[in-house]
Amino acid sequence: MSEKRALIIDDEKLFADFVKQVAEGMGYDVRVTDQADTFKETFKNFDPTVIILDMVMPGVEGIELVNWLAEVGCSAKIMVVTGYNPNYVDFAKTIGSARGLSSVQSYTKPISLADLREALS
Repeated sequence: MSEKRALIIDDEKLFADFVKQVAEGMGYDVRVTDQADTFKETFKNFDPTVIILDMVMPGVEGIELVNWLAEVGCSAKIMVVTGYNPNYVDFAKTIGSARGLSSVQSYTKPISLADLREALS
């Protein structure tokens, strides 16, 4: 298994594919889903080093997954992203930090190639 493992959950296929392509180009082993149950199962089996988490998806709110990641003691770097109100990702960052997640960063879509590469470095 690669040292660098990225788990992406996003319902926007084009954005998820963009992130996957960039991450793979940087040497990451990547898994992508748009389903919360699949995300949780993959998290347990894949042990990601980076998580890219969309905040607004059908069926699950990103904040629910941030709380779940805190409950399971996630140590991965977490990048929360949204194409909606940027205050939402800041809220998730605050909640994650308060719940003990050590590395939560927030980004607004669209994220530039340079910013994505920097975040994944």
